[in-house]
Amino acid sequence: MKRLILLLLVLLPQLAHARENNHTQWNPAIAAFEAADQQRLPPAGSILFIGSSSIEHWKSLAADFPELSVINRGFGGSVISDSTFFADRIVAPYQARAIVMYAGDNDLQEGSSPEQVRDDFATFVRKARAVDPGVPIAFIAIKPSVARAVLLPEIRQANALVRAYAAAQKGVTYLDVFTPMLGKDGQPQPELFGEDGLHMNRKGYLLWIGVIRPWVDALPR
Repeated sequence: MKRLILLLLVLLPQLAHARENNHTQWNPAIAAFEAADQQRLPPAGSILFIGSSSIEHWKSLAADFPELSVINRGFGGSVISDSTFFADRIVAPYQARAIVMYAGDNDLQEGSSPEQVRDDFATFVRKARAVDPGVPIAFIAIKPSVARAVLLPEIRQANALVRAYAAAQKGVTYLDVFTPMLGKDGQPQPELFGEDGLHMNRKGYLLWIGVIRPWVDALPR
């Protein structure tokens, strides 16, 4: 038992370090974004959507906000700190008018605490604002998915913490898609998701658009 405890004491810091430095797995995805930028750099003043697969899979994003110039920089499977790590490459070049982030459920799935989710988002805000002071930033609430219903207590807590953090900041907004995605039974609505129960279908994205659009419409011109 003592040997096991000693082994854990040695390995845990190494494992934590490995988790913190695992961002390089996304280098191919980031390089693909940069290659697209070399072909055509999005115009300054666009709205940057960033985060995990719910952003990456939003193929109709530009058509859903036709009055805007939008940039999709979602990369599936990522956590909040991945977007922070690569901010110099997928935030700084765009001089965005505003940033919309969706991430967090992968974080919780991988074992991050709700407090860590909030802190990681706060770190992203600081990094983005170091590049562009005062840029408006919205956090789309962590969605309640059928596939990850077991995480609902942690999702609720993480969303509440991010919401409180955002309320205390200037120009940071929490967009509540969580509540309307629940049914009367307090569980995720299956009709909003595809077959995997994790990624949304068109009906799910239409719900998101209804929550995001008022915030976008209120942005300074």
